[in-house]
Amino acid sequence: MSFNVDWVDAFTDRAFGGNGCAVVHDGAGLDDATCMAFVQETSLVECTFTGPSDVADIRVRYFLASREIPFAGHPTVATVAALRHRGLVSDGSLTLETGAGIVPVDVDGMSVRMTQVAPKFGVRPDPALVAAVGGVPVDAIVHPPRVVSTGLPFTITVLKDRATLEQVRFNMDAFQTYLDTLGVHGTDVMEPFWCTREGATDAGDTLARLLMAPPSPPEDPFTGSATGAMAAYLWSEELIDDPDFVAEQGHVLGRPGRAHVSVQGPRDAISGVIVEGKAHILMSGQLHL
Repeated sequence: MSFNVDWVDAFTDRAFGGNGCAVVHDGAGLDDATCMAFVQETSLVECTFTGPSDVADIRVRYFLASREIPFAGHPTVATVAALRHRGLVSDGSLTLETGAGIVPVDVDGMSVRMTQVAPKFGVRPDPALVAAVGGVPVDAIVHPPRVVSTGLPFTITVLKDRATLEQVRFNMDAFQTYLDTLGVHGTDVMEPFWCTREGATDAGDTLARLLMAPPSPPEDPFTGSATGAMAAYLWSEELIDDPDFVAEQGHVLGRPGRAHVSVQGPRDAISGVIVEGKAHILMSGQLHL
């Protein structure tokens, strides 16, 4: 079997920026083991596999090296950009069938604007528990962390400044304790998402990092799903004054990425989060299985 593949850098307009994702066209019917093996082969954080849908324009499956997940942000941008690159979709609106529900998307060339689902707010873990995962002092966390999902849950954790953000180091033992305490084994709850309310550049309003557990790579260059969850958290907790802002990530890795974010609705009744980013098609070819 052969499948067309595009390797796309998402949340950037240039090669080797943002976050890479390999898109396997018409591969949604592949078995889980093959999909995970492909992700491991690429050494990317996530890859997507597309196919026909009875409820939307396109079905998208999202895989880490370890499992399938219901939704992911940068792979959504990458997937739609790859479809647009191949002429499989046109500029305008379309819908994606994902494990997190139907995701509306607007396309304008290599710019993709997705509307993530209304946030689900979960537990507030002990700040000391979260701080230990990143190896930072508890007093470096400026507001109580909280599990939030706009398609995929993360513990959003706001740090006091960029210097502290750059010092975060993943502690696997502390992460295991974090999982045990939250009781989330076998679920889609992801690692803490660390952020600050200052950008890496003058254009940015927030800067973030996501450090990851094996078998994923050590750090995710840009996390679109967590960016949506972060936006919902910051707006609902009154930590930002404007629901429209620019989120930055990846600068610590030398892969700068940027998203334009807009939280929809009042602080106590958020209806969704728009996350928009650009993409660059890095490579195109075929996968032979």
